Amino acid sequence: MTQNQPPGAPRARIPGPQQPPHSYPQIRAGLWKRCLGIGLALWALTALVTYATKNTTLLPTLILLGSFLVPVVFVLWAYERHGRDLGVNLILGCFLTGGTLGVLGASVMEDYLLHPSLGMYVGVGLIEEAVKLAALMFVLRRQPRIRGLRAGLVLGATVGFGFAALESAGYAFNAAVSLKGVDLRALLETEILRGVLAPFGHGLWTAIAGAVLLAYRRPNGRFEFPSPVLGTCLGVSLLHAFWDSTHGIALWLVARLTSTGLDRTLFGQGYMPRPTDEQEHLFTLFSVGGLVLVSLAGIAWVRSLARRDPTWRNTP
Repeated sequence: MTQNQPPGAPRARIPGPQQPPHSYPQIRAGLWKRCLGIGLALWALTALVTYATKNTTLLPTLILLGSFLVPVVFVLWAYERHGRDLGVNLILGCFLTGGTLGVLGASVMEDYLLHPSLGMYVGVGLIEEAVKLAALMFVLRRQPRIRGLRAGLVLGATVGFGFAALESAGYAFNAAVSLKGVDLRALLETEILRGVLAPFGHGLWTAIAGAVLLAYRRPNGRFEFPSPVLGTCLGVSLLHAFWDSTHGIALWLVARLTSTGLDRTLFGQGYMPRPTDEQEHLFTLFSVGGLVLVSLAGIAWVRSLARRDPTWRNTP
């Protein structure tokens, strides 16, 4: 009985110990599936209305939906399955800040350092993978507790998908703008192609590099660059370069197999003038086959890293 409680009054109920609140929001399992379904429906509806009304003010909506849908869905999936303890704020920071810094850094460095040459694709791979890792380090600079393979896989992939979303938006915009006006068909084809390929590109490569980088991070938060980290960065850069150069490699293989002499001018043009049906089929086979090989190599690499971390299958 408290001091001011009158006699005979019911005793006040004292609350018992409460469960401490979770440090991260509770997101229902399977949210990524609903986001994918709703996002696809909204993108298709926006494309249909844009085509029917010829309203160019809808282009930013169409570009943003198509460019961000797949990257956001994959980041949600990674957060639900393996990154809940990392926190929403950190995931958003890696996706938005890391992705933006990566795109800006790559644009500046490629403009100043690269020139058309046979080694340009390797240069692009080295620069873009380096700036994405630098962006990840910048976001994590004041969070020394974030270490280990699992955190690196999730957060590296998040930075990579943020980079991919912004880059895809730029490619979609360039595809839509032509000398004859807005090319809606080219815009839709670009978004569909890049959306299908998005899971096997930037997100995958930066997940690999981020995992090894954070695996060697010291408890005080200092980043180290021993030979495994440097070797991994070089490896993913070469995967990136091979991915970007599959078009040229396929063109070279077709010309090598079907022509008596190689015309070097076609490599500068980026296409083969007046190709035969056989050449078109071979080009499709070699270009798609190259992308499949790079994707399988990246997936196998990520799986091998995940198996090394005992916490990968026991995340909340």
